[in-house]
Amino acid sequence: MSQKKEKQWKFPPIGECRGASYQSIAADLDGTLLSSSSAFPYYMLVAIEAGSLLRGLVLLLSLPLVIVTYFFISEALGIQILIFISFSGLKVRDIELASRAVLPRFYAADVRSDSYGVFEKCKRKVVVTANPTVMVETFVRDYLGGDKVIGTEIEVDPRTKKATGFVKRPGVLVGDLKRLAILKEFGDEAPDVGIGDRETDYDFMELCKEGYMVRRSKSATLVPPERLKSRIIFHDGRLVQRPDPLTALVTYLWLPLGFILSIIRVYFNLPLPERIVRYTYEMLGIKLVIRGKLPPPPSAGTPGNLYVCNHRTALDPIIISIALGRKVSCVTYSVSKLSRFLSPIPAVALTRDRAADAAMICTLLEKGDLVVCPEGTTCREPFLLRFSALFAELSDRIVPVAVNCKQNMFYGTTVRGVKFWDPYFFFMNPRPMYEATFLDRLPEEMTCKAGGKSAIEVANYVQKVLGDVLGFECTGLTRKDKYLLLGGNDGKVESMYNAKKV
Repeated sequence: MSQKKEKQWKFPPIGECRGASYQSIAADLDGTLLSSSSAFPYYMLVAIEAGSLLRGLVLLLSLPLVIVTYFFISEALGIQILIFISFSGLKVRDIELASRAVLPRFYAADVRSDSYGVFEKCKRKVVVTANPTVMVETFVRDYLGGDKVIGTEIEVDPRTKKATGFVKRPGVLVGDLKRLAILKEFGDEAPDVGIGDRETDYDFMELCKEGYMVRRSKSATLVPPERLKSRIIFHDGRLVQRPDPLTALVTYLWLPLGFILSIIRVYFNLPLPERIVRYTYEMLGIKLVIRGKLPPPPSAGTPGNLYVCNHRTALDPIIISIALGRKVSCVTYSVSKLSRFLSPIPAVALTRDRAADAAMICTLLEKGDLVVCPEGTTCREPFLLRFSALFAELSDRIVPVAVNCKQNMFYGTTVRGVKFWDPYFFFMNPRPMYEATFLDRLPEEMTCKAGGKSAIEVANYVQKVLGDVLGFECTGLTRKDKYLLLGGNDGKVESMYNAKKV
């Protein structure tokens, strides 16, 4: 048997690990804690979300060079090429935000059950990886419960605060450099257990009291995301699917056709009456599902209905208008004047001044039906944010509407991107779908004026009713929580504008 073959089977498989009293662990990430052994999709996400679609295309076209370099010349050099193309010239802040807002959702869906089961039982958990620390640290700490990440450190220009594309000494953390990093971290007290998935992990695994190999397997059991230390409630980024090479290639091939299709879907329907758009949507590949009893239009001299819906995309009020077959007004926040101008229904901007907004909503209700989204921002996952109670004070004619949408290629929402493009990205999906379920009008005993309920009680009741219909979990999280996590600001228009200038 060759020396290489002997080394390949040097450590037993992770399935033979039965220890329950480990104090410390040193673990690799790709192929070990994560099922996928390739970090390419995550570099692609950083290139696109912190950079641009063009940068992502360059990275995709460079993949053959990366593969040849990685397998036949040098693993470290192959990773260095990935880092250079993905990071060079990007602001460190943008890389950090993409790593915090975009990557965790994809990482969380790829955690191996066998290796994570060993990892989470240890008291001191250290991840040693060739990936840049800035890319994986948030996920490892917040979702895996890791204590420290020892990874490759990227070089940053101190004047511009931009990544140069190169790495700091000692270089890309592979092979013997992982061993030296573990020696520096643990000193004379070796980790109780080390786990890895490739030969270049043997160097640091040999330092550990016990070592186990994580064998590659397409059928490996994954950890349900809800079992991780934190839940994925908020995330950003335009891509729905993880950009593995084939998925990324299909996405880029679809982009030109998808953009043309999106323009047709938006501007063909823009001048048409709402009662006709319901049918033209189907002609253009947009699936629209309407459920429940549709309320009739308000009679003369009667205030309009207040349609209260959860918030999935900026299209929610438009979908409700199409379902009703007539124009309704809506109130919006942090939407550009151009977007409001192009809206097929009247869209009025909120001021965040409670008294002024209340007076404006009352005026709109006197003119006809109105749609409000009391969450104040969109949420992609099956959760409902806290409902603002203002709507409950202004009308007793409240009609809850449960909305949901399905996107299989692009998300039609963004925190850090340009919101103007949100509808276009939604309509770029090959077969987007929207669902709207109209519920019965709130009974008088569950309203403020006629029923004597507090505005908060009514808001919580409507949130619960919508959550039950959709199968979503109700939370007390707010717009501010979302923007602090994903955008590094409090969600106010002026804060968002200032953050983008930094």
